[in-house]
Amino acid sequence: MNQKPLTLIVACAANRIIGRAGRLPFDLPEDKQWFHDQTAGTIVVLGRICYETWPRVRQDGRTPVVISANTALASPGVHVVPDVPQALARAQQLSGEIMICGGQRIYEETLPLADRLLLTLVHADVPGDTWFPEWRHLEWRESWSKESADANYRYTFSVLERRR
Repeated sequence: MNQKPLTLIVACAANRIIGRAGRLPFDLPEDKQWFHDQTAGTIVVLGRICYETWPRVRQDGRTPVVISANTALASPGVHVVPDVPQALARAQQLSGEIMICGGQRIYEETLPLADRLLLTLVHADVPGDTWFPEWRHLEWRESWSKESADANYRYTFSVLERRR
């Protein structure tokens, strides 16, 4: 069976911060819309905290695959598995594109396997306690990018394709 490609989607600061106290470290409405648009109709692989803090996870045709020991999170349409290898195996069995949505540990385990990276890079260092792994040493080709800004931050949306 052919493996479906893996896409990671993340917004991170220049210092690779992606979270602070279980929340996003910045509020970027344009990035939230981009994230929701890109993940609509896909299989979203994510950790428990990301799942619990994303109220719209089951909207717009998303199929969550949650990595957690807490099987009580399972419900119709929500798949709960104990680790990343089982999450990826389950996602491969489901219909749709696979999007890896965090958090830190899940990104660390899946970045080496990723075919694409949808990156919103915030051009600022922000305080936080959760990081995205270093990606710049890997071989990527930028296939699309868009510069943007709001009252607080300048940021770049990029689609990076893995060179194999």
